[in-house]
Amino acid sequence: MTTTVDVSGSRLTRLLRSGAGIAVAIAVMNVGTYAFQIVSARVLGPAEYGAVARMMALLMVLSVVQLGLQATTARRISAEPDRVATIEAAVLRTSWRAALVVGALAVAASPLIYQLLRLDGLLPAVLLGLTVVPVTVMGGQAGVLQGERRWLPLSLVYLSVGVPRVALGAVFLSVSATETSAMLSVLVASWAPVLVGSWALRRLPRRERVEPRRRVGGEVLRETVGSSLALLAFVALSNLDVVVAGSVLDEHDAGLYAGGLIVTKAVLFLPQFAVVVLFPSMSTAHESRAAVLRGLAFLSSLGVACVGGTYLLADVALVFIGGQDYAEVRGRLWLFAVLGALLAVLQLLVYAGLARRGAATKYVVALGVLAVVGIGSLADSITSLATTVAIIDAVVLAVLVGLQVVLHRRTPDAPGTPA
Repeated sequence: MTTTVDVSGSRLTRLLRSGAGIAVAIAVMNVGTYAFQIVSARVLGPAEYGAVARMMALLMVLSVVQLGLQATTARRISAEPDRVATIEAAVLRTSWRAALVVGALAVAASPLIYQLLRLDGLLPAVLLGLTVVPVTVMGGQAGVLQGERRWLPLSLVYLSVGVPRVALGAVFLSVSATETSAMLSVLVASWAPVLVGSWALRRLPRRERVEPRRRVGGEVLRETVGSSLALLAFVALSNLDVVVAGSVLDEHDAGLYAGGLIVTKAVLFLPQFAVVVLFPSMSTAHESRAAVLRGLAFLSSLGVACVGGTYLLADVALVFIGGQDYAEVRGRLWLFAVLGALLAVLQLLVYAGLARRGAATKYVVALGVLAVVGIGSLADSITSLATTVAIIDAVVLAVLVGLQVVLHRRTPDAPGTPA
């Protein structure tokens, strides 16, 4: 009996240490994250859930420093394995400083957020600002683990993102079905991955003499700013349409659009593990081209399958976004799946640009953001807005694919070429 348990535990450990383990962990994280949105949609209803969805979208925008820290750290560790301890020490210190600065700015801007997102009160906006602190710290921790390809502790970090959010969200919303309760649960749950990451990194490796932290920290900060700008453009592209919907549609239709975006986010984040696993390879000169091609093939195939599945199983998808309260958007859920499939491939290409320390990618995506805000503001229905956003995403995707083709033809093995 004891032998059987040990073998099972060994198999579980081996799974979590592998790329497949990251896939499982990120799947659980995304299920938890979007289960929280499903619970919120069911408990709050379209109107109030629309406000929560807008806050979560803005949180994604405010989390770009986290994403930039993670990408910068993972790239530098992959590209400079002889400086791991130095990079780790600098990143962890920089993460806390950046988190406190960005969090303070977000809290200071809470009155503006309250007005912009049409919230019921100021407190949800303040809680949103406070949530930025643990989210940013987690970015640096996850970047260290990703760059070293330490999949087991990184899997545990991802698991601790999704599971506490839905568990605490259900509890908090059962006590008080308000926007404030929803955001308070997100804030509390966001500290769980920080605790796991701190435990995993409690002893830094000492494989080489650590360089002066100030100099290395400056290098990390400069690259993080560039990475954050590129990821800010992508996060804005993938989230601002719900804000546009709140401005151009009435409250009911804006809530329906937010409900449809649950499908978009599910399709976008379902294959997120592929980006996490492939990014260190995309940052290594001799592995970059093959990693990008594998990612494009996988994400394109999965996207087609998700769109087809949503079209054929629209009633099942409707259950997951909140039930009959959202029945008016049922026939258009496949269109929201198209948005998610396009964004999933776009995400891979943005990270491919970061892996090569490119510059042009962020400008292309930023133009897409301007198009979503400008052209999207002319929409007068759920269908027209979703179709407009899909066309813009497709154009941006085509341009980024072209940039990658040019880059790899010009310098097939040399990192650092603008892309």
